[in-house]
Amino acid sequence: MSKNLSALKKTQIALRNRARNKMYKSVIKTLTKKYILSLQNTDYLVDNNPKENLAAVYQKIDKAVKKGILHKNNGARKKALLARAMKNSMVR
Repeated sequence: MSKNLSALKKTQIALRNRARNKMYKSVIKTLTKKYILSLQNTDYLVDNNPKENLAAVYQKIDKAVKKGILHKNNGARKKALLARAMKNSMVR
């Protein structure tokens, strides 16, 4: 490991950013799963409003894209997948 002060600081910053990015991605995955389950109308969920869940996921995805955690195309793909899931659930 380098003893250079700038290299040490760069390592600390990289670890900090990695933890922050992981947190954002984890929250997006959790909210996505919650949204998919709310579309399936499972009874064990307390909050079973798909539109509110969709808005929460969209908000987190947009914020992650804005902060540079997700690429804009990746964010768009995730949002399209959620919209398609809602469309398919409405057809049934």
